[in-house]
Amino acid sequence: MTIRSIGVVGAGTMGAGIAQVACLGGFDAALHDPIPDALERGTEQLRAALGKGAERGRWSDAEAKAAEARLRPSPSLEDLAACDLLIEAAPEDLELKRGLFARLAEVCGQEAILATNTSSLSVTAIAAGVPEPGRVVGMHFFNPPALMKLVEVVAGEDSGEAALSATEEVARGMGRTPVRAADQIGFVANRCARPYSLEGLRLLGAGIADHETIDRICRLGGGFRMGPFELTDLVGIDVNLEVAKSFWEQSFHEPRWQPHPIQAKMVAAGRLGRKAGRGYYDYSGGEHRPADPDPPAKRAAEKVPRLVDLTAGSLSTLASGEDAVGFVALPDLESTALVELTRADSTTDVTAAAAEAHFHGLGKHVEWVGDAPGLVLGRIVCQLVNEAHFALGAKVATAEDIDTAMRLGFNYPRGPFEWSEAIGADRVLAILDALHRELGEERYRAAPELRRAAASPQLRQ
Repeated sequence: MTIRSIGVVGAGTMGAGIAQVACLGGFDAALHDPIPDALERGTEQLRAALGKGAERGRWSDAEAKAAEARLRPSPSLEDLAACDLLIEAAPEDLELKRGLFARLAEVCGQEAILATNTSSLSVTAIAAGVPEPGRVVGMHFFNPPALMKLVEVVAGEDSGEAALSATEEVARGMGRTPVRAADQIGFVANRCARPYSLEGLRLLGAGIADHETIDRICRLGGGFRMGPFELTDLVGIDVNLEVAKSFWEQSFHEPRWQPHPIQAKMVAAGRLGRKAGRGYYDYSGGEHRPADPDPPAKRAAEKVPRLVDLTAGSLSTLASGEDAVGFVALPDLESTALVELTRADSTTDVTAAAAEAHFHGLGKHVEWVGDAPGLVLGRIVCQLVNEAHFALGAKVATAEDIDTAMRLGFNYPRGPFEWSEAIGADRVLAILDALHRELGEERYRAAPELRRAAASPQLRQ
């Protein structure tokens, strides 16, 4: 299939952004919205974005003018009849999308590909009742489309290979990176990112660390641009809760995806994040947090006290009654910028101070947290790795595409399989098994694919 003209249905932020990257990619783009004011706003938003992008050097003035010339505001759905590819960017309502696709199937030619930008609904369900359902695919852009390079191309039960391949080629033509996804809950990126916020909430709820410390560990130790609580504040705590509830209900209460009461409490209190001026952080004045510190200067190492690596369990189980300090350094002590430490009732102040001085002497940040297998970063990262292996086992996507999706869709420093390789699948499995054993919660059960990878690392696909 050769795609030359694209119709975008819905002129909101997503629809206008999709039409923008289509125009910049050299496609003729018809932008439609049934509400005249919305179409006018979306068109103006698109034109303004093209101008600002030229001012900032993202593209030339000539490219901006050529892209604008390819845009065709279309007040009527019938104006899209000649388009080769239709991308629906309507609100997340199944019946609304089904009705829209039925109309598009009537208006457009039988060869036209019908793509939905849904992030949470089943592509198969949206395609139900559409003649020639093989032409219906998912084409999930990330917000804002002009900046985010990832596009998930989702195969519904009836999606044809010709339509899927053509959609991938269009994404590449738009300067995006497509990944192929099966039509399962959350597709690739949203599914594999679930543990980032949910495990952070469980750590907070268990008193392992406060939200500032958890975020700082993720930034300094894991290389993430934002910790889970900063990120949730940005997205909206109410939005995060609704997504969590949707995963929970769609999966018939999968333990890994169970929402946390802290989320509901925050929403009930009106603390919805940045948009409300307060979430986990206060945004009423100035910066919501101090800048991260520089690492300490290296110096002669202090005498090493009794240190216990908490990969295989908590300090209380591995060194019960001993004068010891537990630590976790991921992916390893040499490469990490931060080491987490924990102490027991039996740990003396002298030993704790010596442990902190030892790691400071190595030029490492140090954070003290509560006792648990994997401490903070270990629990979060290992759950990310575990979820990715569950997705791999369910054939949601390949390992390579999962890593690509997490780097491009959420700006992760590493994809989950890259984390697994850096840490070692056997160490990841050890942390999860210790959590499952000590906490007795099914959310920490290891994915079968992870067990296979730990036994035979060459099994990675």
